[in-house]
Amino acid sequence: MYKKDFPIFRNAKFMNKSLVYLDSASSTQKPHTVINAIPYLYENFYANVHRGIYKLSEESTGMYEDVRDITSKFINASKKEIVFTKGTTDSINMIVYFFAKKILKKNDLVILSEMEHHSNIVPWIILQKEIGFNIEYIKVNEKGDLLNLDLLLEHNPKILSITHVSNVLGNINDVIGIVKKAHDKGAYVLIDGAQAVSHMRVDVKKIDCDFYVFSSHKMLGPTGVGVMYAKSEILEKYDPSFSGGEAVISVSKDNIVYKDIPYKFEPGTPNFIDVIAFGYAISYIEKIGILKIQKYIEDLSLYTYDKLINIERLKLFGDGRKSGIFSFHIENIHPHDIASSLDEDNIAIRAGHHCAKILMDRLNLSSLSRCSLYIYNDERDIDKFISSLNKTIDLFS
Repeated sequence: MYKKDFPIFRNAKFMNKSLVYLDSASSTQKPHTVINAIPYLYENFYANVHRGIYKLSEESTGMYEDVRDITSKFINASKKEIVFTKGTTDSINMIVYFFAKKILKKNDLVILSEMEHHSNIVPWIILQKEIGFNIEYIKVNEKGDLLNLDLLLEHNPKILSITHVSNVLGNINDVIGIVKKAHDKGAYVLIDGAQAVSHMRVDVKKIDCDFYVFSSHKMLGPTGVGVMYAKSEILEKYDPSFSGGEAVISVSKDNIVYKDIPYKFEPGTPNFIDVIAFGYAISYIEKIGILKIQKYIEDLSLYTYDKLINIERLKLFGDGRKSGIFSFHIENIHPHDIASSLDEDNIAIRAGHHCAKILMDRLNLSSLSRCSLYIYNDERDIDKFISSLNKTIDLFS
């Protein structure tokens, strides 16, 4: 239905075969409105933001700040609670170092889950080695169920950090319920929303999380842009862990005075052209309607699920029937061989540990194959994928 808006599907042919792109959990393709926006902005509106007292800079600044407004409304936040970053990984690192480092003490507890992406594990381990707090992991089974959350919460954690949608298993966690339980124990909650915001309505006020993070490139926008949502009272109370020009009002030889939020968390010249282009991506999503997108992906996911479960020797992990993320293992065929074979038919899927090595260890696997859907996919794509997958199984039999 929406494929015509994405130029890559007209251009990326191989052996006269059209591209079937099933790796949107890694990064989404871009509609022509986003692609065309970048040269248009460079050619017509390039001037540094928040600095120049001249028309071109004021126009650029206005467009940049409009995206902050668009983003805040998209997730039901206040403008001052939206900090632009380089991506989800950058956002998590910022939270770890401007916030967690200042409240965590030796022997405190941080709760993560075994389904987390490395981006929501590595920064915590690095800080753990520095401070000496404890990290406990919510156990996960191959269906994606969280097994011991309530038990871990009895140990009164300071922080719980968990993904909204697993990038491997496709499970959509009950973040509203998780946040309430954690808050009842006095814990702060960070939600990694990288796989969620492009697929479903996200309302941070309803979720009531303290932090919510996501990336532009996973929701049709450019790379190098991310969002850190944080409750205003947290941003006001804590100072950034790194700073410089544009984040401060004044500097003396022995003192600095920070700007108001969110600007004290955005030092230096921002990636403003790509941020503005990110606004085009959100506008494209909103023109379709996020609830319509959610329904479209759910319907296509069910179609995909029904096809996959009927393939002999194929085992699915998790539950992607609503998120469009399906990770699978085929007996006696390595995931890399599956991906390479599908590539011969110009079908792109992901194979590997998906930056989730702890989860792979939990499942006693080294890697999985993964297909992931978005709005430019349709039933014809799935039929081609299934046909090529069956051909691959026959090839390796």
